[in-house]
Amino acid sequence: MIAEKMKPYVKNNSAIRMMFEEGNRLRAIYGADKVYDFSLGNPSVPAPECVKEAIIDLVNEVEPTVLHGYMSNAGFEDVRQTIAESLNHRFGTKFAAKNLIMTVGAASGLNVIFKTILNPEEEVIVFAPYFLEYGAYVRNFDGKLVEISPDTTTFQPNLEEFEQKITAKTRAVIVNTPHNPTGVVYSEETIKKLAAILEKKQQEFGSVIYLISDEPYRELAYDGVEVPYLTKYYDNTIVGYSYSKSLSLPGERIGYLVIPDEADGSEELITAAAIANRTIGCVNAPSLMQLVIKECLNERPQIEVYDQNRKMLYEHLTALGFECLKPQGAFYLFVKSPIEDYAAFVEEGKKQHILMVDASSFGCPGYVRLAYCVSPEMIKRSFPAFERLAEACKAMR
Repeated sequence: MIAEKMKPYVKNNSAIRMMFEEGNRLRAIYGADKVYDFSLGNPSVPAPECVKEAIIDLVNEVEPTVLHGYMSNAGFEDVRQTIAESLNHRFGTKFAAKNLIMTVGAASGLNVIFKTILNPEEEVIVFAPYFLEYGAYVRNFDGKLVEISPDTTTFQPNLEEFEQKITAKTRAVIVNTPHNPTGVVYSEETIKKLAAILEKKQQEFGSVIYLISDEPYRELAYDGVEVPYLTKYYDNTIVGYSYSKSLSLPGERIGYLVIPDEADGSEELITAAAIANRTIGCVNAPSLMQLVIKECLNERPQIEVYDQNRKMLYEHLTALGFECLKPQGAFYLFVKSPIEDYAAFVEEGKKQHILMVDASSFGCPGYVRLAYCVSPEMIKRSFPAFERLAEACKAMR
């Protein structure tokens, strides 16, 4: 018998994963070339050659007991120092190895930091739409998720409602930019206003509120858009980063946390987070992948492939009358349902073998998410299906 706490998760299993399984079912019936699966944010660009070369060199040259052995719960010091220096060069920060903790991807990093800072019933604020697993991570440590309703005009954070919903129990705020699922990049103006609100509320309540910047898509920004580095705007910022998207390594589960010296109680926070990395069961980030990252730190994703897909899909769907913002980053298109019954829109998509994720699972009903981290050929093949979907929706209005 499973725990009561797990029953809601089983009942409401991830909509993204369920749609992915539906894709497998349809492919078995109709063939892979006749199914247009936009459900899962799995990078379609292969990892850079540097990753393969680094793995071979490390396996051949490093003593196996070192390569596959334990290390500090925070990770190899030389790896953390190399990453810190890279961040300092890119963003004008002043991090050292002690400010970084290597994690089992960004998801584990978020769990580590919530384990570190959350007391039962304390609140974590998220801006809808948001990555659906945030709620699970917060509830893992008996916290409470507080949603801010979306500004569907720009999908920048709704700061007026945000200010109203901060309470004495607010412990953290999560931001994700470039954003999943909308592809929006939060502007510097938005970040400055958000930081000012947090400073004001900390003073009002005499509390510490951490701003958690979840950054798996940092390297995926288009048209020269700048992605602000948030530790420069608010002292109590903690950054969670993953190489799942930037180096196309989602299955390797490798990332890090940055806890700046400026964060309140930083020394104790860093120590506690390293311990949490162990006590949640991760112990340390994968040793081989840490060393691979050190060798491939200057590699960047083949963003031109995603950019081509972005332009093709956006231009075709908007030409058909679908409503969506042009993504500034990540690899998602967030499309408004053309009919009031958005669940029927998703189902009609399935009839055309188009798999879209219902955005009600992101806290934003009435929209769907399309992940365009797929082959350009699949996008082109999907165009007639989208045309049929557009016609079907007209008939359903």
